[in-house]
Amino acid sequence: MTEMVTHTCPQHANAFDCPDHLVYYVSQFDEYGLIIHDGGAAFLAIVFCPWCGRRLPESKRDLWFTELAAHGFDEPLEQEIPDDYRSDQWYAKRSPIS
Repeated sequence: MTEMVTHTCPQHANAFDCPDHLVYYVSQFDEYGLIIHDGGAAFLAIVFCPWCGRRLPESKRDLWFTELAAHGFDEPLEQEIPDDYRSDQWYAKRSPIS
């Protein structure tokens, strides 16, 4: 899975333009998806690795919106949000639940 997510192509800077790039990873949400090569930037979210069948981490997309709403960001896709929320930094700093 790591190889598919980190695939780099010398001909295509954008993963969605490369026919060999199959899996997209959104670190901001800890979310994996299969790229839909239709000329756009769409992907189908997946919860299991297509190769080994292992369960992937649960998406943090809903938690992202919930946390930002708690900080007063009701339209985070259209507002200036803290830099940590633009990557995996917002959840990477959390301590594991005991």
